[in-house]
Amino acid sequence: MKKLIILDFDGTIADTRPVILNTFHRTLDAMDMPQHSDEEIAATIGLPLLKAFPVLEPMDEEKATLCTETYRRIFEDVNAEIGVPMFQHVADTLRLLHSKDCTLTIATSRGYKSVVDFIKGFNLDDIINFIIAAEDVKHAKPDAEPVIKTLKHYGLKANDAVVIGDTHFDILMGRNAGCMTIGVTYGNGTRESLIEAGADAVVDDFAAIANYILL
Repeated sequence: MKKLIILDFDGTIADTRPVILNTFHRTLDAMDMPQHSDEEIAATIGLPLLKAFPVLEPMDEEKATLCTETYRRIFEDVNAEIGVPMFQHVADTLRLLHSKDCTLTIATSRGYKSVVDFIKGFNLDDIINFIIAAEDVKHAKPDAEPVIKTLKHYGLKANDAVVIGDTHFDILMGRNAGCMTIGVTYGNGTRESLIEAGADAVVDDFAAIANYILL
């Protein structure tokens, strides 16, 4: 049984894809930049915004910062319009794991305040104990830093933890830290990309995760 669960947020806990895509499109328009397809934008999900925008268009750090600030402002409006639901079976499974004395944490490229607001809105703030967000690390996914900082916080080792996410960025982050990794197929990545990244297990339903963690 794994003591520590390190969860991605976007595409793993919550279905933020529609809000993210809509916000990106509006941000590109607001910045007078060329539009990109949903597939091109989705491929950047999991990266910090400061790194995601330069993937779509060549730009310096100053423009990437301006794009990020614009995105975050627009995101609030889009989220209010569209809303973000949790994926099926996430809440029940997390509460089951918590009841079995698993420590639940998040490692995300989303900003800290945004994640906290979502977790509170989902009524999960009583069971998710620790969050590493975009501004908490110098080296984001797929670097191991978010996982290493989480392990250090709890005084645990890599074999005590499992990293769960929907993209190859999450799987590589976990593997780079030496942890077990589980990929979920219902988010922004594909089964093939998760397997290629080296996921120890790949599931189609979040509920199936408990079968691997509680062994």
